[in-house]
Amino acid sequence: MYSKSACIFISIIIVSFRFIPETYKNDKPLIVTTWDALGYYIYLPSIFIYNDYKELKWFSDIESKYSVSGGKVYQVGKTKDGRNVFKYLCGVAIMESPFFFMADLSATKLGYVRDGFSPPYQFAIVFGAIFYCITALFLLRKILLKYYNDLVTTLTLLLLMLASNIIQYISVDGAMSHSYIFPLYVLILYFTIKWHERPAIKWAIFIGAVIGLAIISRPTEAIMLFIPLLWGTQSKDSSAEKWKIVRQNKTHLYFLTAALFLAILPQLIYWKSATGSFIYDVGSKWQFLSPHFRVLFGWEIGWFIYTPIAIFFVIGLFFVKKFPFRNSVIIFCLLNIYLIIAWHDWRYGATYSCRALTQSYPIFALPLAALIDKIHINKWKYFIYIPGFYLIIVNLFQLKQYNKGILHYRDMNRKYYSSIYLNPQPSPLDMSLLDTDEMLCNEEDYTMNNILIADSSNSIKISEYGSNVLFETKIEQDSVKEFQKANWLRIESRIKINNTGLWETYINSELKSGDSIKLNKIRIPNAITQKGEENAYAFYVKVPPHFYNINFKLFISSGSGFDGEINNINIVYFYK
Repeated sequence: MYSKSACIFISIIIVSFRFIPETYKNDKPLIVTTWDALGYYIYLPSIFIYNDYKELKWFSDIESKYSVSGGKVYQVGKTKDGRNVFKYLCGVAIMESPFFFMADLSATKLGYVRDGFSPPYQFAIVFGAIFYCITALFLLRKILLKYYNDLVTTLTLLLLMLASNIIQYISVDGAMSHSYIFPLYVLILYFTIKWHERPAIKWAIFIGAVIGLAIISRPTEAIMLFIPLLWGTQSKDSSAEKWKIVRQNKTHLYFLTAALFLAILPQLIYWKSATGSFIYDVGSKWQFLSPHFRVLFGWEIGWFIYTPIAIFFVIGLFFVKKFPFRNSVIIFCLLNIYLIIAWHDWRYGATYSCRALTQSYPIFALPLAALIDKIHINKWKYFIYIPGFYLIIVNLFQLKQYNKGILHYRDMNRKYYSSIYLNPQPSPLDMSLLDTDEMLCNEEDYTMNNILIADSSNSIKISEYGSNVLFETKIEQDSVKEFQKANWLRIESRIKINNTGLWETYINSELKSGDSIKLNKIRIPNAITQKGEENAYAFYVKVPPHFYNINFKLFISSGSGFDGEINNINIVYFYK
């Protein structure tokens, strides 16, 4: 069957994406339990290796060795009386635990330190996520085949997995919560279908356990409850029949509730032990009255922009009328999207497209399949094949860009995205659009000249730390008459960088005319920057028409310091 072959093909892509050069650097140890992923994982080494989840005396040594917190240990909060408490819930750690224990048993035998963060642990967590998701993929195939033919199921799985951002959060960032919650959504579909086909206590228990585990992974996943609750209510008659069956099996609800409670009990026990209370406020912030639609449409991380297959997820909701999952899927999908766009940190830290929706893609698979089925019935198959193939190619290309840092994790904009779209080798001018929207596209319409401020014969070496302005230079405009009538500038520089990880380090230009000042800047550390090599930078500056007798200044500023040398500064100016 084509759908089984598709699952195998997708599985190969998922595994191989973990090891492509953009995502796996052989010269660096693999560290995936960092940033948010650390928050989910920290339960395991704390309890099972160090036996210290309250004082965390062990963590400073781990941080100095592996740098896992991101610089600030935001993963651990403080109660009012000063107790340490993990800000992330333990559900993901529970799912990670089988792979953690395998790594823990094998670490010393393989010659590694048994510290919870050495390579065996990192690979165990990565491949744990991949194992769960590939297993869930084959189960999702079985679910889709209940409602759609093999060809529709095949196309649905290929588009869902390869044309979306889910691969990033399985293959590369698999230590985050999304990859571990993804299979829970497949399971809730499977157990819901099983209960409605033949009600049994075991299916009710499984439903409760899955929902409870999802809640203590990410509390917002509680809306998963709408899947079994509204399943089979697609019409008045079917709804009446569904609630009749529920009344006949009231005891199932008790078992479901008990299983849900037992599933969340580990979190309650941890909170009681760590804080003295069974309930702890982890500090969620929502803006329900002013949701951030830019999560869907914005150029920064827009779901519909960077994962355009998501548009078909939503369109498919109009074609699920005849299916028993109609109400459950529509209500869940709309409510899920609303919750995601109402979160106060609408950028979601670092993300390729909107990562916060990826774990629920198994639910979105149902309306996507409904749309594909509708198109095939009307024999418009080329409206699926050609755009679908294109979206897969674009997505896989952009995943490589994202892992190189070219497709930025939070600062994208329209002009920059246009300049790097399917562009395998963006230029310094392309990269400048990440920070400025000024681009002169018709240089040939202007007269041009240039001023060479510095070249390789008189390179400027800088080694300063903790300074705001590290270097500046000016042009004596009195000797350059044409410069005073410039309409545009193109600022070019070649800079050798000896240190990376520069925080807020920029090349700045300042134009001053009387009391008016215009500032432009581009970041020095970017995706095409190479440590220890000479890197090219360039950006345009549009001179305001009311600027006369311009004073020009170029300077490098940094919030963390800079070590390197400036080997070239050239100012090209354009005028009519």
